[in-house]
Amino acid sequence: MNAPIHRPPFAGKRFEVRYDGLTAINAYADDGIHMRYEITEGAFAGAKGEVACTWQHVAGEIYAISWQEADRATVVHLDDFAAGTSRSFFTAPSLDFYRLEGSLRAL
Repeated sequence: MNAPIHRPPFAGKRFEVRYDGLTAINAYADDGIHMRYEITEGAFAGAKGEVACTWQHVAGEIYAISWQEADRATVVHLDDFAAGTSRSFFTAPSLDFYRLEGSLRAL
């Protein structure tokens, strides 16, 4: 659950996530509860939008971040901002389920 007074350290920043077969840019709003995403490479290239997101601190600089896109796709990231790694679990509108591991880089 989001704490009302805290902002996550990724608030107001942009990151590239790069997985095998999918690359995206995630831009987090200053408020820490909204973001813009754009998939730039892979089968879902061109998908983009603005969504509300929920985050939870896991440990250190590891955060679980989740959102639902306009096409009803659901996304959960487990991002380690210190190590520069990202794990993504998402269900596409087709109901296909994906598990991806890759890199996380501040832009």
